[in-house]
Amino acid sequence: MNYRKDKYGNDLSILGFGCMRFAKNGSKIDMEQTNEQIMAAYHAGVNYFDTAYVYPGSEEALGTVLANNHIRENVHIATKLPHYLIKSSGSMDKFFNEELIRLKTDYVDYYLMHMLTDVQTWERLKGLGIVEWLEEKKKSGAIRQVGFSYHGNSDMFCQLVDAYDWDFCQIQYNYMDEHSQAGRTGLNYAHAKGLPVIIMEPLRGGKLVNRLPKEATDIFEKYPIAHTPAQWAFRWLWNQPEVTCVLSGMNSLDMVQDNIRTASEISVGELGPDEELMLQDVVKAINSKMKVGCTGCRYCMPCPKGVDIPGTFAAYNRRYSEGKREAFFDYFMCTAIRKDSSAASNCIGCGKCEGHCPQHIKIREELKHARKELEGPVYRIGRKALEIFKAY
Repeated sequence: MNYRKDKYGNDLSILGFGCMRFAKNGSKIDMEQTNEQIMAAYHAGVNYFDTAYVYPGSEEALGTVLANNHIRENVHIATKLPHYLIKSSGSMDKFFNEELIRLKTDYVDYYLMHMLTDVQTWERLKGLGIVEWLEEKKKSGAIRQVGFSYHGNSDMFCQLVDAYDWDFCQIQYNYMDEHSQAGRTGLNYAHAKGLPVIIMEPLRGGKLVNRLPKEATDIFEKYPIAHTPAQWAFRWLWNQPEVTCVLSGMNSLDMVQDNIRTASEISVGELGPDEELMLQDVVKAINSKMKVGCTGCRYCMPCPKGVDIPGTFAAYNRRYSEGKREAFFDYFMCTAIRKDSSAASNCIGCGKCEGHCPQHIKIREELKHARKELEGPVYRIGRKALEIFKAY
């Protein structure tokens, strides 16, 4: 197993165990398989385990395995505060203490603000005393390091990086999201600030393995170096020194063993220009059905009305390359789950964006198409429910 350093010099395995997708037996977590897989990863050197309050049964399952095998002190637990459920300062302790009970521990190594969406949300939490609460927990040793996980564009991500003295951060990043979400821009910005970066969705929930078009799989199969699509995706990430740890939602022993082999073999700089060009061809093959030729360069930003133009087009394209559900989740996360909406419906047609687009995209027209596809009844109901929930 290869390791990289966190902010304070601790060794983190470059492969982290994502605990959202534990093996199931019916609707319940299969504890026998989960124990086998966690212990196989542990014995191979994996020391970073990521869970969250809202992952059903996950914290309890992880805590049980670590306690039963007496290895809690040898690993790093990362879990998350569901800040979107917090309405008062007292509820911080309520959720945190419940997590400690589930995890069968008295401290958390890496504690994240789960899905922190924007600076306004962070300011709301500050108003409830989150900074003082976190500092007290760090002083007592109940929380060792504080970070945040993020879905959204690179501009807001960089603002959040600067909003607090974080110890680490977590972003969605893969060779398809190099220029969307926080992207390479966000990765490099956090790294330059001295923040370790934890990567989630390296395979886009398995889509970069199980739902590749034939044109993409043909490129992999014809390349003279033989790796599976999953191995290429992980190698692309670990080739970058700015990446500290990559989470994988492993739920089979074969998956654990395969990822461990890759994490034990890879070194920074292994992928050269030829491999990068090959992966760019894979991206082009995946995007062959995309509707808008947006490269995510962000020259169109900022929008005077706050529309996340690249994020909207990324979700719109994903609608045709991966499916409706994936596109809806992407779009809802990036536009609705924040204090100020960044939806396409905010567009007033001023045209400022089009004057800066190097691809000469008819942005105003395409935003109308994207809005029609992405802001259907489910989106509108969900956004309204979210507004009511926030006001409650």
